[in-house]
Amino acid sequence: MQPMIVAMQMCSGVCADENINQLKQLLLKLPKTRPLLVCLPESFLVFGKSGQDALAVAKQSDYYQQQLSALCRLHDIWLAAGTLPISANNDRYFAASLLFNSSGEVLAQYNKIHLFDVDVADGTGSYRESNFTQAGENVVVVDSPFGKIGLTVCYDLRFSGLFSALQRQGAEVILVPSAFTTVTGEAHWQPLLKARAIETQSYVIAAAQAGQHENGRATYGHSIIISPWGDVLSELANGIGFIGCQPDLNQLHAIRRDMPVQSHQRFREHLL
Repeated sequence: MQPMIVAMQMCSGVCADENINQLKQLLLKLPKTRPLLVCLPESFLVFGKSGQDALAVAKQSDYYQQQLSALCRLHDIWLAAGTLPISANNDRYFAASLLFNSSGEVLAQYNKIHLFDVDVADGTGSYRESNFTQAGENVVVVDSPFGKIGLTVCYDLRFSGLFSALQRQGAEVILVPSAFTTVTGEAHWQPLLKARAIETQSYVIAAAQAGQHENGRATYGHSIIISPWGDVLSELANGIGFIGCQPDLNQLHAIRRDMPVQSHQRFREHLL
């Protein structure tokens, strides 16, 4: 059976256990196709009122990783666990995206590189991820039955150099778990995702948070899957649920062969 990738849209709250229960209910509705990769949004495990909430969960990260591992085995799925907080040094945590295989093994950990320290004209107003989050340093690409997977998180989307680095390392499918604000989402979400897909000639899978959250924040939703040609293959505007696609890597390789933009690249950014 041709491999399938699913992007889950969630509305996570401040309680990690309740968010795990929301995930369990969604997993019961998965398609029967295997192998299957399930992609979760940023902050799926805890969408707290402050960084202190995430720090508290980070101290229990092993416990929650064990739960996620068990869910992979139970449902025979690969899982790209959006972000969950994992303890770093100096009372900070990594916004870590973990990739599990269907045996529940963690194959990779990507720590969010670009931190969202911005002012936005919304109900929250000011965001300072660096107050509690330790920035990552490594570009991560992983072999899988779904193609070579490149890992990013949310605000990374605005930095094309990271995506170019992923493509140079062989990425064919790039994941963008996100919790975009409604203001920035309405303005930039789809244009940026399309641009990254077209530039890298890769599938882009963006699982998003959606709706009004317990912590007072509002997120844009619009989980989306985009082809290497820039076509929107599937999108879920609002609500909790999921969308899916079966990547055609032969088509991807044909696009790269017919328009070999990477070999034409005259600028080679050095990233980390």
